[in-house]
Amino acid sequence: MSQPEEYDDIPELTAEMMARADFHIGDKLIRRGRGRPRVASPKKQVTLRLDADVIERFRASGPGWQVRVNDILRGALETTTSPAGAKDRQR
Repeated sequence: MSQPEEYDDIPELTAEMMARADFHIGDKLIRRGRGRPRVASPKKQVTLRLDADVIERFRASGPGWQVRVNDILRGALETTTSPAGAKDRQR
């Protein structure tokens, strides 16, 4: 029995694809796939207290707001002359 032409463009499943896949039985998740590949410099999760209006304004700017906060903090680090100088500006 031959398969319809519409299936010709579908790639063959490999063992690697199957290893990365989530495994479900019905609607129940049995095993989660491997997820994202590891990066050389992974981000670290922290708890940081910021003013509510600051958070609201960044969130209002849409998806990626946490990346934008990170970029702004990185820019501030690059303009700071030394860690000791940062201590002088603490509240």
